[in-house]
Amino acid sequence: MNNFIIRSITGIIFVVAIVASFLRPEAMVLLFSIVTGLTVWEFTGLVNDRPGVTVNRFICTVAAVYFFYAMTYFCSDLYGGAAKSVVFIPYLVTIIYLLVAELYLKQEDPIEDWAYTMLSQMYIALPFSLLNVLAFTTTSQGTVSFNTLLPLSVFIFLWVNDTGAYCVGSLLGRHKLFPRISPGKSWEGSIGGAVFVLAAAWGIGWFDNLPSTGASSTLALSTGMLSIPEWLGLGLVVVVFGTWGDLVESLFKRTLGIKDSGSILPGHGGMLDRFDSSLLAIPAAVVYLYTLSLF
Repeated sequence: MNNFIIRSITGIIFVVAIVASFLRPEAMVLLFSIVTGLTVWEFTGLVNDRPGVTVNRFICTVAAVYFFYAMTYFCSDLYGGAAKSVVFIPYLVTIIYLLVAELYLKQEDPIEDWAYTMLSQMYIALPFSLLNVLAFTTTSQGTVSFNTLLPLSVFIFLWVNDTGAYCVGSLLGRHKLFPRISPGKSWEGSIGGAVFVLAAAWGIGWFDNLPSTGASSTLALSTGMLSIPEWLGLGLVVVVFGTWGDLVESLFKRTLGIKDSGSILPGHGGMLDRFDSSLLAIPAAVVYLYTLSLF
């Protein structure tokens, strides 16, 4: 019972913090730069426990956080002035250093060091940094504006999917989705979660396309940038890739022989445990939205 209370309190704080952060660009940038750093630090600590692996935790973490801020600068006017790609040069220099350093460190298995170093950036730093692409959009007048609803909706869809899949799977789950990696997931639960997400996507799409008067304009959330069918498509993309993201992290933990990636979030495990679905859902959402813009 005590664990349930702790888990509930942590979950509420977690959701409130994320929702609140998307109300202000500075809050979003601060929160997710911290999340990026903590997640990379956690990841590199886990892989360093593997025999023969020695990844530079500090430099990987600093590089990941820097890349997040570089993407913020590139996508927005938050730091003043026009975004310039030169901001990525220090990050590229750092990556080159991490590769060249293995020539001199004489580690037991430099190939694994390289692989895990790059994985920390591709698997964690890049997806979180792409939140900036969702959050900062260019208006028809050519100015950059902060979009609350689009990045927040990705997390709403993930939460609704998890809740719906758990409820439906607990009641009707019979056929295992991926028994080798995650025996608790069922096809029935996954389909149920998708149905819940489609309902949520329809609701968000309806709200997003309200006329720019009344509560909609007061909250400054609706944008009308996506039609209801496009919101439904985004919901399905998040469901599919969010589920794969969950399975990828489950495979990672099974390979390492651990139950939780950490204990920083009481009752919920580590940062990877809480953000696993989003690590594939965010890039997939960006690709989906760019695909829409092409047609």
